[in-house]
Amino acid sequence: MKAVAVGGGTGLSTLLKGLKKEVGNTIKELTAIVTVADSGGSTGRLRKIYQIPAPGDIRNCIVALSESEDIMQELFQYRFKGDGLDGHAFGNLFLTALTDITGNFLEAVKLTSQILRTKGDIVPSTVENVHLVAKFNDGKVVEGEEEITEYGKKRVAKIEDIWIEPKEAKAPIEAIASIETADIILFGPGSLFTSIIPNLLIKDIRDAVKRSSAYRVFIVNAMTQPGETDGFTAYDHLRTFLNFSGLDRVDAVIINTKMPPNDILHKYLEQGQEPVVPDIAKIAKEGISVYAEDLIGDKNSYVRHDPDRLTDLIVKIVRNEALSGV
Repeated sequence: MKAVAVGGGTGLSTLLKGLKKEVGNTIKELTAIVTVADSGGSTGRLRKIYQIPAPGDIRNCIVALSESEDIMQELFQYRFKGDGLDGHAFGNLFLTALTDITGNFLEAVKLTSQILRTKGDIVPSTVENVHLVAKFNDGKVVEGEEEITEYGKKRVAKIEDIWIEPKEAKAPIEAIASIETADIILFGPGSLFTSIIPNLLIKDIRDAVKRSSAYRVFIVNAMTQPGETDGFTAYDHLRTFLNFSGLDRVDAVIINTKMPPNDILHKYLEQGQEPVVPDIAKIAKEGISVYAEDLIGDKNSYVRHDPDRLTDLIVKIVRNEALSGV
């Protein structure tokens, strides 16, 4: 089976940690298509100086798929302290340096993947220096991934339109080819408006998904995100994804049904985050297969999909449905 995972941020890297264990077994080829529209932190600072695509999410995905020694993984995630380099991740600096040397961001990603021996390919959704722009229903237009989320947190308005600039940004041929030949395409989990949808705002990516005969699976977040999905149910996540991505359908939806422990739940509630309500019947009525299970980890002090549980469910979906039509 050829699998493609589309997204960014912590959600995509968490998913990849589980999927890489199936490479060579259920998964023959694995490709991660990653957003490069991040504008915050180390990534944002490097983008302003070098005018390159955002390296941060790419770095996290490379580390997630890495089969190299633990020390190499730690090295790429290491953040400097002190004046000048404060907050910069070593991996971000490494990718930036390689891009400057080779003159090609995609080549820098490939070389870094070779160094860390990734079990799969990491491909940016575009190699152009794109920026995310959103229009809120109060008329405000905000540019930048981090800035969009921060404006949303003020809760004075909601996103009514979102796009990338330049609008004609192209996708690498590697991304298009992997989508067109995929057996299954996974969207999410992750920040809906700033990690998942931005990939589909690139016309080449969106059109490739529409042409592909792959089985499409949308993974709903376990918790709402302040500034983006306040009060969203599972159905709201799905409907928003389809409306803003321009896709006509998904074939299956994965939903977490486990509630976090009270102590952890209260910490999230204090930050304005709530468990996503699993309104399963509403999704099923649209003819979409729904897979609802306990998918969050037991040992963490935060609510996040467990990579192994999520991967086990995806393998089950593949065996039940995806490959039967291939």
